[in-house]
Amino acid sequence: MNKVFKSATEAIADIPNGATIMLGGFGLNGIPENSISALVQNGISGLTCISNNAGVDDFGLGLLLKTRQIKKMISSYVGENAEFERQLLSGELEVDLVPQGTLATSIQMAGMGIPAYFTPAGYGTEIAAGKEVREFNGKMYLMEKALHADFAIVKAWKGDTAGNLVFRKTTRNFSTSMAKAGNITIAEVEELLEPGQIDPDDVHVAGVYVHRIFQGGPYEKRIERKTVKL
Repeated sequence: MNKVFKSATEAIADIPNGATIMLGGFGLNGIPENSISALVQNGISGLTCISNNAGVDDFGLGLLLKTRQIKKMISSYVGENAEFERQLLSGELEVDLVPQGTLATSIQMAGMGIPAYFTPAGYGTEIAAGKEVREFNGKMYLMEKALHADFAIVKAWKGDTAGNLVFRKTTRNFSTSMAKAGNITIAEVEELLEPGQIDPDDVHVAGVYVHRIFQGGPYEKRIERKTVKL
């Protein structure tokens, strides 16, 4: 099976309107920049995006928000995006705000084939509305469901043509779990290698989870805020 695609444009070409997509990254760290740009150019609409955050106004998922291609966001932190806030308050955008640990675990459960689990996070808050509650050992827990996606899109440091991926430091974030939770996983990498060029002990995501891979670039690798000490 040939998993190698020439470009982001080719790799995302069959994503339909209304698809549910997971996108790796934490803030702007490790986001699939090329794939997001290709989605913007493609004009796909009605997307449900699962991501820890919504980028910033002029970068990352903020670009898809600006063009109104996202119908719903399932996220944890969205405080850096003014357009997100505007669309949320005006009712233009559906939003599920999820505790960060719950978001991470729900994605992990999908990758492991576990449909639901219990967590104390959110009990007694608005997050608990409509959810099953059970008591275990004198403590109340909410039932949360696993989060699946039609497509999972991640960005890795290195990958090989078999789909094995290596992430650099904190760029692993949500990406290693998301790569296992999509029906189709697309990986963009800074460096594309041949099988055998990556030490098996260095692999963070095995190629069995990755369906499409391409070498991307150039990458801006922005940070949300630059803090300096005077």
